[in-house]
Amino acid sequence: DGCGHTVLGPESGTLASINYPQTSPNSTVCEWEIRVKPGQRVQLKFGDFDIDDSDSCHSSYLRVHNGIGPTRTEIGKYCGFDLQMDGLITSKSNEVTVQFMSGTHTSGRGFLAAYSTTDKSDLITCLDNASHFSEPEFNKYCPAGCVIPFADISGTIPHGYRDSSSLCMAGVHAGVVSNTLGGQINVVISKGIPYYEGSLANNVTSKVGPLSTSLFTFKTSGCYGTLGMESGVIPDSQITASSVLEWSDQTGQVNIWKPENSRLKRVGPPWAAFITDEHQWLQIDLNKEKRITGIITTGSTLAEYYYYVSAYRILYSDDAQKWTVYREPGMDRDKIFQGNTELYQEVRNNFIPPITARFFRINPLKWHQKIALKVELLGCQFSIGRAPKITMPPPPQNKNDDLSDDFIHSVKTSLQTDKTTFTPEIKNTTVTPSVTKDVALAAVLVPVLVMVFTTLILILVCAWHWRNRKKKTEGTYDLPYWDRAGWWKGMKQFFPTKSAEHEETPVRYSSSEISHLRPREVPTMLQTESAEYAQPLVGGIVGTLHQRSTFKPEEGKEASYADLDPYNSPIQEVYHAYAEPLPITGPEYATPIIMDMSSHPSTPLGVPSISTFKAAGNQAPPLVGTYNKLLSRTDSTSSAQALYDTPKGQPGPGITHELVYQVPQSVAHSSGSKDE
Repeated sequence: DGCGHTVLGPESGTLASINYPQTSPNSTVCEWEIRVKPGQRVQLKFGDFDIDDSDSCHSSYLRVHNGIGPTRTEIGKYCGFDLQMDGLITSKSNEVTVQFMSGTHTSGRGFLAAYSTTDKSDLITCLDNASHFSEPEFNKYCPAGCVIPFADISGTIPHGYRDSSSLCMAGVHAGVVSNTLGGQINVVISKGIPYYEGSLANNVTSKVGPLSTSLFTFKTSGCYGTLGMESGVIPDSQITASSVLEWSDQTGQVNIWKPENSRLKRVGPPWAAFITDEHQWLQIDLNKEKRITGIITTGSTLAEYYYYVSAYRILYSDDAQKWTVYREPGMDRDKIFQGNTELYQEVRNNFIPPITARFFRINPLKWHQKIALKVELLGCQFSIGRAPKITMPPPPQNKNDDLSDDFIHSVKTSLQTDKTTFTPEIKNTTVTPSVTKDVALAAVLVPVLVMVFTTLILILVCAWHWRNRKKKTEGTYDLPYWDRAGWWKGMKQFFPTKSAEHEETPVRYSSSEISHLRPREVPTMLQTESAEYAQPLVGGIVGTLHQRSTFKPEEGKEASYADLDPYNSPIQEVYHAYAEPLPITGPEYATPIIMDMSSHPSTPLGVPSISTFKAAGNQAPPLVGTYNKLLSRTDSTSSAQALYDTPKGQPGPGITHELVYQVPQSVAHSSGSKDE
């Protein structure tokens, strides 16, 4: 009476103490006898072990024996709270006895263990979940019997399962392993999602789960596509039933719930049987042999008709005459599949191993009120390896269930005749040799063409760049590229606006050009050309000008200072890339003009001397020295008018007809000039 959850499969299984994970009752005992195929050995792995050891394993313990019966030998005796038994206990034969004794105790969960044959080196227990493993992808072997009431899972396929879910129980829910047989799982870990759906599949209920950091899914063969009930690939004529519900409603309208109404997710009523007993069936003809891996069912999906099937069997056939009831391998009884628990929810059941057949039949065994359901089949095309599929037509229905000798002979003949179909070149590859050659040729040509086009583009870009650079290098004086950019801009400032053969044409500013302008515009007009004379000079011309002046030269040319006029001197062919700064020793502005009144008595007293510096009141500026003398010239028509010392842009006191500019100061004059 001390046995708890127990599933003993042919190659693996699960066993637990009574009431696990709660405390087992006192004075109970249980003994499990495990057998595998001869020639194999048994390995035992504990997922949890918590047995009271207060009396040193005297009354409460777990004992493991080699063999069964009186000849068995003890492998070990175990007890202890939270005992860590990470290793495997291995037998010496194909038989093992596990004995659990529970004496007087007040605590202790008991134990849960899994077993398998020793060739399953990656055995895990039903309590292991994804968080116990750090690898992003791994393979493990799940034992039979992992659908346990004390474990939870959250999620479904294809979205994935929460990382806290039991790996093996989720594998049963997903349909990758059988609860009766166990099996290998290939697990892939990925990032979690905010919400996990719940569903019922393979007699396992998955609960709704919250956000988690990671989730896991399973790698499968991929043979889980729909076979055409919902999409309509299977025509109505290939869906038949044992009976059809037909009735009239209150308005007198006749309602017929025909077999073609049994398509999953189809709006409207389902198929329903007229007779309510265990001999009713819904049959689907797939038109040819296919691999069937699962089935999905719902109830009536009509709120006013609360009908659904809660349990059913599956039968299959190749000729619709001889039917086989689905059983799990090694089992001597038919497998009963859990159906719906209400009329809306979709319930999935998988076939492990898959069914290979053309005709498929559902036989309801339990139902609610009436037999009614909608269905979809899961699976894929049936093929053996890579050989072409040979479709065998069904034999005539008026003959025996087995294939006749003539039919078998015709099939063998067709296999022997079509020998070219099984040539080695095609058998082991998915493409013909010519296609393979084209693929290899394309793999070579595509990179070559890409390189050729890339080279051509680079050549065109380089040629365009070289051409533009050549145009920039074509200058008047063919200077180096680095010295050419600002040379002409700097030299242009030292030439008049209009020139011919490097000779300057004086610019005249007369009083008639200025008199018609408003007073505010006069300085602006005179300042527009000031940049021609106030720029710094370059080397080679410095020696001809002793002092720089901001005043424009006299427009006329007289013998008294013609040779000393720097503005009419030819420009020497000495160039620099940039203008040189003014010497610090030379004055930057016009030299003041000072009149020596003592040495010029003949000058009329009524004519005041003009200076570039304004004197206080009407008095003349004081004398500085005899070296600075006034250079003046009188016009033939107005001899009493000062013409030379008026600053540029400022009218003098005696201007009547024209305004001229002062001659640059401190320049040595020729013998023709006058000292006054």
